[in-house]
Amino acid sequence: MLSTPLSLAIALACFTAADTAKPNIVVLVADDLGYGDLGCFGHPRIKTPHLDRMASEGVRLTSFYSGAPICSPSRAALFTGRNPNRVGVRDWIKGGSGVHLPRTEITIPQRLKSAGYTTCLSGKWHLNSRFDGSEPTPGDFGFDHWFATQNNTAHQNPANFIRNGKPVGALKGHASTLVVDEALKFIGDVGAKPFALFVTFHAPHEQVATPGPYKAIYSDLKDPTMRDYYGSVSLIDHEVGRLLETLDARGLRDQTLVLFTSDNGPQALLGYPNAIHSHGSAGPFRGMKLSMYEGGYRVPGILRWPARVKAATECSVPIGFTDLMPSLCALAGVEPPVDRTLDGVNFLPLLDGKPVDRPRPLHWQFDYADNGPWRVSVRRGPWKLLADAKQEQFALYNVVEDAAETRDRAADQPEVFKAMQSELERLYIPENKPASLD
Repeated sequence: MLSTPLSLAIALACFTAADTAKPNIVVLVADDLGYGDLGCFGHPRIKTPHLDRMASEGVRLTSFYSGAPICSPSRAALFTGRNPNRVGVRDWIKGGSGVHLPRTEITIPQRLKSAGYTTCLSGKWHLNSRFDGSEPTPGDFGFDHWFATQNNTAHQNPANFIRNGKPVGALKGHASTLVVDEALKFIGDVGAKPFALFVTFHAPHEQVATPGPYKAIYSDLKDPTMRDYYGSVSLIDHEVGRLLETLDARGLRDQTLVLFTSDNGPQALLGYPNAIHSHGSAGPFRGMKLSMYEGGYRVPGILRWPARVKAATECSVPIGFTDLMPSLCALAGVEPPVDRTLDGVNFLPLLDGKPVDRPRPLHWQFDYADNGPWRVSVRRGPWKLLADAKQEQFALYNVVEDAAETRDRAADQPEVFKAMQSELERLYIPENKPASLD
């Protein structure tokens, strides 16, 4: 009833089977970039030639999901492979709040280090509330080198970066450029060892500040905040282009898996006085950041790995942030954590023309969502079930046929509804449940 042979068949056509030993890994994450904000994902105006070319050289992941519709929980899911509510990261982490990713969690870089990788984080961390040494840092979670901010930063001339535990001080330049500068230096210094690099941009999250040349691309637009936002996305694109060109120039093109995505959907106004650049697009989807509708956490995904991935292809099989832990561990030839619940699966069988076994469906829970009653959701095949916190109200959508989630199908699909309701009840994590390995 809930299988998806058609979407699986589409996915299997996206990949070629080829052996590549311990490839380098580069994960690029934008902040608050919407599904529809790139040219290759349908934006009619924003210019993203480098990401468009990356898509033409790899595969567009059109059902790619972040870990949550908001930043800190999404990042917790990415690095641990676990629903962020399991690890106690249920909302964005406020500075000085004492909330942080528990030291007991095991992250992707920790597992990759055990497989011989050298690891680096450059950009936004947002998995602790203090960078004063009282809470764990990226270095405590497996990063050999890190250049990061606790949460956001001034996009232009930032002053709150920490490098390997030491404050850097005031810097000149744009944060998007600075984090790629750091990444390129890391690539130059790493030598012959395989590396895993995570570049986590601060843009286009508020407060947006964009250099003049990138705003000038959109000089015909009357709204200066729109010029800022569009230019900010084009700057990210430029920086991704610099990184890809460096990999190619160093002969690392075929042996490097590069994934580009976003931590959640685009910023909505929501009456917040600082949200003045809310020009992001969720594409065909309903909702934006903070929403449990697709627009909240269905994000652009582009995967380039020329040695193994067919160029100019598209994959519609649902894949999510929680899948990165088991997938990248498999890529590196190391076991993912076995002493705790993982919510993702290894999607690498797709690269070998095989189906993906997903016993636990993709699921999300955000107790502070801003979209009416919906707080939890689960996706199985084309079907998505939404529910309120008490699981008394439900809505069932076929998000393949009805991307905008306009037609509730619970009444005319009772068997699908009951099956997914049972899965949702099993997966729900009570709000007062402490962080757990379960």
